[in-house]
Amino acid sequence: MRLILVRHGRTASNVGLLLDTAEPGADLDENGLEQAASLVERLSHHEIEAVYTSNLVRTQQTAAPIAESRGLELQVLPGLREISAGDDELSSDATRYIGTMIAWGQGDPGARVPGGENAHEFLERFDAAIARIAASGYEVVMVVSHGAALRVWSMVRVDGFLEALGQAHLDNTGVIVVDGSPADGWELAELIGVRVYEDAELGVTTDDTDTTA
Repeated sequence: MRLILVRHGRTASNVGLLLDTAEPGADLDENGLEQAASLVERLSHHEIEAVYTSNLVRTQQTAAPIAESRGLELQVLPGLREISAGDDELSSDATRYIGTMIAWGQGDPGARVPGGENAHEFLERFDAAIARIAASGYEVVMVVSHGAALRVWSMVRVDGFLEALGQAHLDNTGVIVVDGSPADGWELAELIGVRVYEDAELGVTTDDTDTTA
């Protein structure tokens, strides 16, 4: 099957650099609503049969224009929610949150922000959500989730994703298209809407990149 994994549109928490991971979460801002509407045309070439979102409102608002345009109902799976920030919820200091995910990548899956989840817990519930989607029998599904969740899951489960992403950042309404199944694994088909930084410390942006694997 084909999964079209989409990061939600922009929110005020994104603009304020807040760790907004708990339910219900922030609504899309004006720019985010425009980004959501643009997905109708951007994804028009995909024969999307079903639309799944997390239980955070911003994913449902992002998915709504496509669902409406195709006469589809949103199907909410809490397992698609963002990686928990635990005790750092709504903090503007992401040091521990980012550090936890770096630790996962360096071989310490038990690391966690106090009150948050470790890599085993995150992957177990996200994998379960993806398995439920795969069992639906649809061939092409749109899944709207969150930046950290999509990046971590794709790094672990999708062949070719890490190489394609490099040091880039998945923008709001960025898209990761993957083909495969839970049993056979997933392979990157396309990566759309990532922002490359010349200098991560300075935050100087260079361009938007689309990559086809």
